[in-house]
Amino acid sequence: MRVDRVALRGLRVRGHHGVFAREREQGQTFVVDVVLGLDTRPAAADDDLTRTVHYGIVAEEVAAIVAGEPVDLIETLAQRIADQCLTHEVVREVEVVVHKPEAPITVPFDDVTITIKRSRV
Repeated sequence: MRVDRVALRGLRVRGHHGVFAREREQGQTFVVDVVLGLDTRPAAADDDLTRTVHYGIVAEEVAAIVAGEPVDLIETLAQRIADQCLTHEVVREVEVVVHKPEAPITVPFDDVTITIKRSRV
């Protein structure tokens, strides 16, 4: 099957994830990138939004997950996002990157990320 890519990059959402009490209490900004794999030919042929993935809705779903129930690990957060993306019938695979630029690390750093790839197969 042909797989095209629809990408959402740099979604910024405040969440309360982490293993430390201050992360849960104060929260921090998480940044999420999502790349959805699907066949866009049917939508393009008919110029029909209902035959592709609505990236605005996906963005809202991702934001709700990040802003929602706290988890300890960004690995868990990434998995929840991937699971939600795969509920869209046309999405065959997804890559999720969760950035935690405010991670509680005692040395200078730019970013901490987890990248996962999941598919229906």
